[in-house]
Amino acid sequence: MIREPIISVLGHVDHGKTTFLDKIRGTALAEREAGRITQHIGATEVPIETIKELSGTLMARFGFSLNIPGLLFIDTPGHEAFTNLRKRGGSIADLAVLIVDVTQGFQNQTVEAIEILRSYKTPFIVGATKIDRLREWNSKEGSFLENLKNQSSGAEHELDEKIYALVTSLFKYGFESERIDRCEDFTKQVPIVPVSSISGEGIPEILMLLAGLSQKFLKKELEVSEKEEMKGTVLEIKEEKGFGATADVILYHGQIRTGSDIVLGGKNGIIKTKVRALLKPMPLEEMRDTKKKFVKVKEAVAACGVKIAAPGLDEALAGSPVRMAAGKGKAESEILNEIESIKVRGASGIVIKADTLGSLEALTRVFSEKNIPIKKGDLGNITKHDVLEADSVRISDPLHGVVLGFNVDTDTYAKDEAHG
Repeated sequence: MIREPIISVLGHVDHGKTTFLDKIRGTALAEREAGRITQHIGATEVPIETIKELSGTLMARFGFSLNIPGLLFIDTPGHEAFTNLRKRGGSIADLAVLIVDVTQGFQNQTVEAIEILRSYKTPFIVGATKIDRLREWNSKEGSFLENLKNQSSGAEHELDEKIYALVTSLFKYGFESERIDRCEDFTKQVPIVPVSSISGEGIPEILMLLAGLSQKFLKKELEVSEKEEMKGTVLEIKEEKGFGATADVILYHGQIRTGSDIVLGGKNGIIKTKVRALLKPMPLEEMRDTKKKFVKVKEAVAACGVKIAAPGLDEALAGSPVRMAAGKGKAESEILNEIESIKVRGASGIVIKADTLGSLEALTRVFSEKNIPIKKGDLGNITKHDVLEADSVRISDPLHGVVLGFNVDTDTYAKDEAHG
């Protein structure tokens, strides 16, 4: 059995990540006669029938044939969501779309996204958005390659200038790339797809590439068995009225049922709990007609996003693995060992505190690749002890005697110590 590839979307703030995802959903909804789009917790499934309807001609042109069931887009774009899509040794995201505003090119967060994708070894394509803002470009819904034939020479020239600026930037960070129709080898070149999230131009090419490339080059990773062990990752912890703290989980192996005993990582150790309810959102096309946000399901099968309601989840960690509680504490020890393996203790260097396992893992990867030593990498708020550790480093190494926090607060005593 083959599961849906899991797709994440990254890029600089205001470069159009959310609008791009909205257009993917909207375009798929418009084609729902071809295949029903399904809204998961934290993800949107675009069925293969919809992809064939939108991109069938392109599939034939590029030599792709499909038997995957569809694409599972992670709805929350950005670095943090991506880093929480973690598993030991990499990311559960099979592919990523790097969104770059073609009128602005690479910005700070674009570079951060590139470095995170490279450190997780996640294949990606580039969506060069906002081509509708180019002076002479006449953007229309549908295929970019078809619309290209109707552009003026001036419009083509301006687009080429913008695309080659992206090619140059990508090369600077070690990636060969080219516009989609000029790519000679998808295993060696990152394809760049000009896109308008306003008109929908280029969306067929994006869907075609994600579906075709994942099936052609990631076939082994997508093979699953109904009997295999359940594996998931916590994307977010959210309060839901009537349920309390719930875990938004991306399930990428096996299946989970109501009443199952599960284990996951918590802020103060392992959490063992029983699934009280599994929740999925109402289908997108019905959301406006009802006040009911979720429907209960008895089971969920990979790959999908599902909301788990269970006691004790208020202390659960985003980025933590989720497993079935089985055997003599095997799952608990595996999760605990994985959490401890992400934390860092060194002889000297900076101190890092982060809010989630995914953030901590990504930060330590990036700093290590830059050869910046880390004395301590841990979870939770910045404490007085963290400041004292940094101060001890500062005596012999002023450059690295700092505490860096990501999405965490600083305790009052820590502030007093830092200002003292």
